[in-house]
Parts: sequence; structure tokens; C-alpha cells
Amino acid sequence: MLVIKLEIPIVFYLKIGSGLVNSYFYTMSVDLTEISKLYYSIGEVANMFDVNPSLIRFWEKEFSSIKPKKNKKGNRLFTAKDIEQFKQIYELVKEQGYTLDGAKAQLKSGNDQPNDNSAVILHLEKIKKELIDLKTSL
Repeated sequence: MLVIKLEIPIVFYLKIGSGLVNSYFYTMSVDLTEISKLYYSIGEVANMFDVNPSLIRFWEKEFSSIKPKKNKKGNRLFTAKDIEQFKQIYELVKEQGYTLDGAKAQLKSGNDQPNDNSAVILHLEKIKKELIDLKTSL
């Protein structure tokens, strides 16, 4: 689920008497999870992930699962499904340090998330503790 929040400044002007103007400035927060568009521009998608539009175009070429529609002018129009794909790619490449080939393999394997290695890590830590105990007892 994609969560986007915008803060929109709102200015009110209040005229009091003859020519005296007071202004009031408020900030309104808008949650765009409720508002869903059919298509998003490349700039909107780039802003969602805080990356350059060139990276979005590059990932589009590298990952065959992303197929944006194009309008008459040739502008890319990304769907919510494309954005979910970008989210998975972003998590794999930027957050978890996968290479592009590794991310492609991970996405092709059908796993939404990489294998959970926490059970293996716990088992290895248990073995390490037992070995340290064995060493100290000698």
C-alpha cells in the first residue's frame, strides 16, 4: 500500500474596514491513500520514491514487468500496479542492496519478500554460544 502525505498551505485574507487586510496562514495535511488515480506521470512516481525520473526510465527498461502506457505525446502513464512493482524493486535494490540481476531473480522467483533468514541466524547464534561454552570449559 502506497502512502503519500502532502502538506498544503492555505492563506485566508480578511478585509477589515477600509483597506485593512489581515492574513491567516494554515497548513492542511492530505492523505492520498484515499485518493487513487488511474495513471501517474513519471515525475509523480519519481517523487514518490525520491529518485530522479531517469532512474524510473532505466528501471522500466531493465525490468520487463513494468509496462507503462503512453499517451499521444509519448508521456509515460504508470498504473498502481506499476507503482507496486517499483516499490518492490526499490526495496530490493536501494534498501536491501540487491544488484539489478539479483532483484530480477528475486522478482521472477515469485517471492514478494526475500527469504527470511532470521531462523538461520538464530540457529547459528545458538551454535556459536555452544562452541564458546565448550571452549571455556576446556
